[in-house]
Amino acid sequence: MDLVIEKRLKLLQDLAGRLAQRRADLVAAAGGDIGAPCRIAGIEVDLAVEHLQTMEVEVPYVRGKSPYGTVAAIFPYDAAPVMLARVGGAAVLGGNRFRFSFSSVTPQTARVMAEVVAPFPEFEAVVGLDNRSFGEQSVRDPEVRALFISGGGEVGQVYARQAQAFDKLFFAGPSGLPPAILFRDAPLDKAVPFVVKRAFINGGQYCTTLKRAYIHREIFGEAKKLILEQMAEIRVGDPKDSLTWIGPIKVARTRALLERALAAIGESNFLVPCQHNGEWQGPFLVETPEPPDVELFGPFLALVPVESDHEAVTRVLSSRYPFLVAFFGTPPQGAKEAFMEKFGMVYDNPDFLFTPMRLPFGGRGASGWILEKTDGEMVKRDGAFIYSAELVRRL
Repeated sequence: MDLVIEKRLKLLQDLAGRLAQRRADLVAAAGGDIGAPCRIAGIEVDLAVEHLQTMEVEVPYVRGKSPYGTVAAIFPYDAAPVMLARVGGAAVLGGNRFRFSFSSVTPQTARVMAEVVAPFPEFEAVVGLDNRSFGEQSVRDPEVRALFISGGGEVGQVYARQAQAFDKLFFAGPSGLPPAILFRDAPLDKAVPFVVKRAFINGGQYCTTLKRAYIHREIFGEAKKLILEQMAEIRVGDPKDSLTWIGPIKVARTRALLERALAAIGESNFLVPCQHNGEWQGPFLVETPEPPDVELFGPFLALVPVESDHEAVTRVLSSRYPFLVAFFGTPPQGAKEAFMEKFGMVYDNPDFLFTPMRLPFGGRGASGWILEKTDGEMVKRDGAFIYSAELVRRL
């Protein structure tokens, strides 16, 4: 391994150490900013530390390639340590500088993160500048050659119109209501804990959290019974309590999206007691013939009975936001291939709580894309990708 890459790996190891040292501060900041439960926020930091400590496995993606220069990123309000490790770690491993801003709803997190990266000139945390201003600054700055943004579809459209300012523009768009399918032979002992925990982890405030589950009619009754039993673990409460899964939903836009979705489902059957009062929201577990295909964050899961495995596949393939799909059991012939073509990420009988950080990430269509300058023209593509492979110039 050459000395330049070794130096970058050492830098990322040192950054991991500083993140670990500030773990308690980052957990407290996430709880204070967005109501993130301490257990969940702590795992985010741990995952970020481990990721940075093991960046050597990503060296083959960057060896022999050249950096873009400055990579900029606008962080969403959730999982800032994970974003720093995943996007920032990849950018710096490839020889870039990494400049990043924070959501306006996470000032405490921004302060701590800025202190964490302060010793490293390769990282620049921009604090006190709103996301729109940071984005406009990045468009004007000729040193910024790659930009990562996330948000609603209208955000992607705004930056797509200015894509010529960059060599590469990443957009992580709305995930909509990511679906799970429980086929007729689904192993319920594995499927039910995954679906429930992946729906309500951190109050459902990750783009990868599930929002609807299509369940074969023959197993619907048993699956519903087990889901209701599993819901006993999903506690709403003080984010400082290690047993809390859903803290206060502090972000007003998230609450507004919840309101819209709940209004759209109307007379659906709510299956568990839930809170619906200001920052205290959920958990919303409903049984409905079909949930609305809308943008949604927050603690929401719809159970949808279907008459056949083929019906489940057909309904999922009509998704407006083809971000991810998870399934349990045996899909009909050709279904997995159809999922791979339609969705950015496909989880085949998954068994994790947190999405593994080295899985390729990204949606398709309205849920995410990359615009890359090729021969002076911006070429659009989508699907899951690996940041280290994307944040260096191709040979």
